[in-house]
Amino acid sequence: MPRKVIITCAVTGAIHTPSMSPFIPVTAQEIADAAIGAAQAGAAIVHLHARDPKDGSPSQDPDLFKQFLPQIKEKSDVVINLTTGGAPTMTIEDRLRPAHYFKPEVASLNMGSMNFGLYDMLKRFKTFKHDWEPKYLAGSDDRVFKNTFKDIAHILTSCSENNTRFEIECYDIGHLYTAAHFIDRGLIKAPFLIQSVFGILGGIGPHPEDVLHMKRTADRLFGNDYQWSVLGAGRNQTPIATQSATMGGHVRVGLEDSLWDGPGALAKSNADQVTRMRKIIEGLSLEVATPAEAREILKLKGRDNVNF
Repeated sequence: MPRKVIITCAVTGAIHTPSMSPFIPVTAQEIADAAIGAAQAGAAIVHLHARDPKDGSPSQDPDLFKQFLPQIKEKSDVVINLTTGGAPTMTIEDRLRPAHYFKPEVASLNMGSMNFGLYDMLKRFKTFKHDWEPKYLAGSDDRVFKNTFKDIAHILTSCSENNTRFEIECYDIGHLYTAAHFIDRGLIKAPFLIQSVFGILGGIGPHPEDVLHMKRTADRLFGNDYQWSVLGAGRNQTPIATQSATMGGHVRVGLEDSLWDGPGALAKSNADQVTRMRKIIEGLSLEVATPAEAREILKLKGRDNVNF
């Protein structure tokens, strides 16, 4: 039987600003439509942020999430993964509001504090719709995305009673060792999903050897207790996802991570990127996992045990 590959689609997020592409979903209806479209294209999981519809800025206000979560759940079976990252400018308390309130099946969790350099984008994008956007990008040369050991422990313990599992985001090799530390403390339990992130300035690079190094280290640390997935930023999205699929891993695509659907061509939707990835997976004689299969692989609590 062909191996099942889980496609996660990161629908909208804090990395890119709205003006960089007219296709980034901003309003609640746009986010709902994008998530449902990604699910119909083959995504088993959708990773969701919210944005203030007035100016497209990242927001963790549960009232904004309420405007699209029930609609996505009603119109698809997709697994919903909510951010605890939000944006580097937010406090840990603010970042946790959606996960605490909605008790999702999955939430994201970064395994460490890091420099998160987005300022190079100013070389490629010159026109912005909102005043906050260029300032946000420029300020990233002096901004640390804070996730201390205390922060990580707080996120894990405060969500444990909700049985929320985590997309454990590792931007560098040291983050794998941090995950191993929390496994040893009993705060992360198998099977767990390691999402290796490549190509963010401040983290590990996008070279194929970097991908191999991440996978070899994770295999040594976690053995058979984990599922591996990858996120390639920008133009690295498709090549790194393809490498993961050939190496026994899962994949993440979506407009949060990359605006592109080919050289110089903006992706017109999240579904476009999912469709491209699905064709590659099936071309490798593998199968795309359904939401039900993803729930079984990751041992999730199920769609009926959430608060939306």
